[in-house]
Amino acid sequence: MHKNFNYTKSVLLSLLLIIFLIHYCTGQSTWKQPNVILILADDMGYGDISAFNGGLNSTPTLDKLSKESVYFTQAYSGSPVCTPSRAALLTGRYPHRTGAITLNMELFPELTRIHEDEITIADVFRKNGYATGLIGKWHNGDGEEYHPMRRGFQEFEGFKGYDVSKDYFNYKLDINGQYQDFSNDYLTENLTQRAISFVNRHKNEPFFLHLAHYAPHRPLSAPKDLIDSYVKKGFDQNTATVYAMIEIMDKGIGDLISELNHLKIRNNTIVIFASDNGPDPIVGARFNHGLKGTKYTVDEGGIHVPLLFNWPNTLTPKSIDKVAHFTDVLPTLIEECRLEFTENTKFDGGSLSGLLYGAKKENDLPQYRFWQWNRGVPYYTHNAAIRDGDWKLVRPFNTRNMVFGQSMEKPQLFNIKNDPSEKMDLSDIERGRYNMMSVKLEQWCREVEWERLSK
Repeated sequence: MHKNFNYTKSVLLSLLLIIFLIHYCTGQSTWKQPNVILILADDMGYGDISAFNGGLNSTPTLDKLSKESVYFTQAYSGSPVCTPSRAALLTGRYPHRTGAITLNMELFPELTRIHEDEITIADVFRKNGYATGLIGKWHNGDGEEYHPMRRGFQEFEGFKGYDVSKDYFNYKLDINGQYQDFSNDYLTENLTQRAISFVNRHKNEPFFLHLAHYAPHRPLSAPKDLIDSYVKKGFDQNTATVYAMIEIMDKGIGDLISELNHLKIRNNTIVIFASDNGPDPIVGARFNHGLKGTKYTVDEGGIHVPLLFNWPNTLTPKSIDKVAHFTDVLPTLIEECRLEFTENTKFDGGSLSGLLYGAKKENDLPQYRFWQWNRGVPYYTHNAAIRDGDWKLVRPFNTRNMVFGQSMEKPQLFNIKNDPSEKMDLSDIERGRYNMMSVKLEQWCREVEWERLSK
């Protein structure tokens, strides 16, 4: 009797082990690495999405996509200007560490490129067997050694810098290292079609596509009839042109998603959308959701940007009010796509995966987030900020045209949860917090500047 019991027990245990192994192996064999499309707008403010601009209805695709996605309501770019912001997104590290800290390639070429020893998001995906492509704006280094195709992208069709000639109808594109002239071919629509072509070329293999739109960056340019439709709604010429540019980009994003559906790869494609910084302070009645500041400033209006993650049948749509940062995107994708990453690289961000799937706390994310920007060599008493939970300390922006010299204006302290428009300076009331965050900001400034200068 005892022997029969032991025999039966052994058989049951063996069956359970077999069932587990079958389940495990099946799970392993059915896992398919997702495609990733990282879409970036240029100078599109948080308030430029229809949901936040009084129902303008200029972004129906993004409106729908945001409702179907995990949407971060407190997302931040890496900088209030394009080059350093993109460097943070592409490396998972603060721009000062990467060497790309300002935006003028003519005046400061050595400060507008990602160091050659930095690992880019394209490097990571390519080493994991993905096809990698960049369609649109690079702006992280001129010269052959900094060309996108030397930085992990197998294909590049776009601009190395920020120059778009005189308008969106006449321009040159670098097509895999060879320049090509275009006329009467609207830039945003051209980039959309090139993105669709890339997806078709690589539909049978995992791919990483970075679609870095130029819109709605200057020069302001769009079809006249579309501009006129916004003028008729009461907008000035500049604002009408901006929203015409955004509408065309939005339609293109919709066309790209439709192509994913047509190819039956939509459910296995992660789509991420963000903007590189806040809106350009162009004269006009631009919406910005009541946020203080614009592009160039570390106020909320300059760095608070839209950010959404969309992955059908995997991510449950919801909004998240936790702080997210551009440096979190690469660590998140490494986890979500199960990428091997053995490089000795210290990310400044962390994985958002826990939050994406409903975790209440951001355990894998840094407590503090930092920003600083001025033209040229960094001056850390000027236009710098630190975020800690609901609190944000800001060293005010002095003047857009400042290249040399420092701002000695007194730092300001805001509770962003209660005061998202940064109207009430609490530095005299929360003195202990003010002092602590001031010290933390200075320590960070010294740390990243030391690393920058040591390369």
